[in-house]
Amino acid sequence: MNDMTYTSFDAASDTDRIGNQQFKALAALIHAEAGINLKPSKQTMLEGRLRRRARSAGFATIREYCDLVLSPGVSQSEIEHLINAVTTNKTDFFREPMHFDVLLETVLPEFAENRQRMVRCWSAACSTGAEPYTLAMLLDEFAGQHRGIDYQIVATDLDTEVLATAIKGIYSSEMIAPVPDHLRRRYVLESKSPGRAEVRIVPELRRKVAFGRLNLMEARYPLDTLMDIIFCRNVLIYFDKATQEAVVNRLCERLRPGGYLFLGHSESITGFAHCLTQVAGTVFRRD
Repeated sequence: MNDMTYTSFDAASDTDRIGNQQFKALAALIHAEAGINLKPSKQTMLEGRLRRRARSAGFATIREYCDLVLSPGVSQSEIEHLINAVTTNKTDFFREPMHFDVLLETVLPEFAENRQRMVRCWSAACSTGAEPYTLAMLLDEFAGQHRGIDYQIVATDLDTEVLATAIKGIYSSEMIAPVPDHLRRRYVLESKSPGRAEVRIVPELRRKVAFGRLNLMEARYPLDTLMDIIFCRNVLIYFDKATQEAVVNRLCERLRPGGYLFLGHSESITGFAHCLTQVAGTVFRRD
């Protein structure tokens, strides 16, 4: 997800609105499926989001569409469309740069000093891919400077639409602007079409990132191995406290002792029961 943002929409007629009871039922469904905590103040936002999906699915009103998604026979595919509609994703390359400073100055040198041969990293809310590709650039450069070190990156998100974008690795030139020049020259391909302001991550780097759908609300995260580094940033802020704590503890289950968890700058685990020690800002090391 990587920082879900909500936008306003044009006012609709009273016949194309969600009733209070319907909103409560939808909010409960969305919370159960994705952990997102929708307060009553978000009702207009939700109407705007679902109006788009209702039209694309061929419904005359969002009330009719909501009747479908709240029915016992609704398909899992439509539930995914519902969640995709609610979770618009915001992400940037090298977002919250202090985290990448900690990665380069503390975490990776520690791994190299301990003669660790494989660095396993998980971007747990990867959105359209800016975060895992940022990590891939830095890990690839570090591996090139330290003989014998290799890396693997798993990148997951709840939203299937943003995952499709991430797999392609195509971005606007404006979006790629935060990438330092020396990394851009090595890892970013410019479009050959004149006037087309698009770039693409080089295939060698794209092959190093394995993308897949994963819901952080699952009771257990189906990863094959423990991770050395987990980035899960700007997601917890959309959960209630109980869900936040549960997610943090499930993340810790997939983090090896001595591994590092990176959360968003506005996120806190104060008061939670966990096995983490804070090492810098919102960077934590598993005990």
